[in-house]
Formats: sequence, C-alpha cells, structure tokens
Amino acid sequence: MPPARSAATRSPVTAARAAGTGWRHTLADRTPSAPARVAVRRTYKLYLGGAFPRSESGRSYPVTSSRGVHLANAALASRKDVRDAVVAARKAFPGWSGRTAYNRGQILYRIAEMMEGRRAQFAAEVAAAQGMSEARAQGVVSAAVDRWVYYAGWADKLGQVLGAANPVSGPYFNHSQPEPTGVAGILAPAGSPLLGLVAVLAPVITAGNTAVLVAGERAPLPAVTLAEALATSDLPGGVVNILTGRLRELAPPLAGHADVNALDLAGAGELAGELEELAAGTLKRVVRPGRHDDWPDADPGVARIRPFVETKTVWHPMGV
Repeated sequence: MPPARSAATRSPVTAARAAGTGWRHTLADRTPSAPARVAVRRTYKLYLGGAFPRSESGRSYPVTSSRGVHLANAALASRKDVRDAVVAARKAFPGWSGRTAYNRGQILYRIAEMMEGRRAQFAAEVAAAQGMSEARAQGVVSAAVDRWVYYAGWADKLGQVLGAANPVSGPYFNHSQPEPTGVAGILAPAGSPLLGLVAVLAPVITAGNTAVLVAGERAPLPAVTLAEALATSDLPGGVVNILTGRLRELAPPLAGHADVNALDLAGAGELAGELEELAAGTLKRVVRPGRHDDWPDADPGVARIRPFVETKTVWHPMGV
C-alpha cells in the first residue's frame, strides 16, 4: 500500500473532503474573481421621418441624472435637423390628416400599449431625471399611458364637440367642422420630461396634425424612449419627429420656419417672448406657456386640441 500523502501534497478536493468541508467551496475559492465590468452607455439618435438618424452635425452631449450621474449620450441636433424634421412632418401630413378619426384613435391607443410594455424603462428614466422614488415614477408613467388612452377616445368625437350644424335663413345646409392646422412645432416642458411631453404631443396629433417636438435639454431620455415606442407602433413615419439638443439653438429656427403652422411654447421658458415675435412673421398660431400647467391633471379636456384645429364651414344648397 502506498504511503499516505501529507496534507501539503494532497489535491484541493482530497484535502477538503478529509477536513469535512465542501469541495465546491474550495474550488470556488480557487477561481479568480471576474474583473469589474465597464457600463455601456448608449448614444441615442434623433427620430425623423420614422427613422433614427444621427445629427447632421455629428455632435452629441452627455445626459446626467438629477444627482449628476452619467446616464447616456443624446444627439445634439442642429438647425439643419430642424429643417429636415419639418420636411418630414409636412410630407406625412396629407396621409395622417386624411385617415379616419376612428383609425387615428386606434393608433393612439396602440401607442399606449407600447408604452405599457416599456413601463420599467420609462419609470427608471423618470426617477433618474426628476430625482423621485420608484413608486412615484410608476405613477407618472401610468398617468402618461392614461393620457394617450384619453386622447385616443377623443379622436372620433372632435367633430361632434367642436363642429355644428348651423341654423341659417335660406335654402341651405350649413355645417362647421374642425380640421387640422398642419405642422406644429412643440417645445416640451423641461420640468416634466414624460407626462408633460405626452400632454402637449398627444392632443396635436389627435386632431390630425403632424409634429416636430424639441425634447427637454436636461432630461431627454424619456422622449427618445418614447420615440422607440412610436417607431414600433402603427404611427406612420413623419407624424412625430423628435429632436434633442440645446433649446437656444433649435427653438428659433423652428419658430421662424415658414412651413410650420402652429407653435406650442410649453417649454420655452425665458425664450417665449422672442419666439412669439419670430412666429408672428409667418402668422403662426401660438400656444403660450401656462402659468399653472398641471400635467398630472387626469381630465385635460379639449383645451389643448382647440388651438391646433381650424373650423371649416360649408354651405350646401338644399335639394342639390
């Protein structure tokens, strides 16, 4: 019989068994620890015409949380990107405004479904951007999803609420119906990067308009995640175009663009007066920023739809 080996010459498994310890634990101790993994930070793109191009300038900027933690990078759009977004919105307008109101409502409801499927991601981005708890962020996401559902229900009812059969003295039928204004420029509220954004975007496209939206500069991640949800919904490309970057750089060319028909200054801040003057040069409809915009309000009504529609009145002779 061969002589017994000393503990020093035994294999780790044999030594562990002799000592009454688990060999799995001994082997795990011999496995080198994995090195710390470097986080992969995304560089988000713009959303133009249903596609995700980089900024024409090739620039980007870091996006941080409310505590200064680097979260990702966002595209830094240029004036050229603003012009491209307006072209895409104008191209999409005839098809979107020509759809039935019922179909537009179905598509808005589909957007709500796609947001619900990304609930965890939206909640994490809202919590990081606004420095709130996970529970409160979940509430914000729920309110944003509900806002899409709310406007989906309004899509085929605007004609009855904002239109009328007018009594006239004469052998005529006289009807008034709301029609979309055209391309709307929207400056998203800086202090409410998801719910406020949905609250100003949804009513614009509900009425059949197309939109160019400038996301909040400090917290654009909920906006670009919404763009990804829009791209995988049934919304035609170009109906919504989302730009990220510096408000000071993007807002003036959008406000002064001759092919933009309406402007929502919800997130304009101190630029509101300057942008109103630029918009006046092309006779745009302008929605001024409200002093007490209550984005969590569950029943916004048609107050944000009405500025983005025009009333068309038709006279039709009786019996013809």
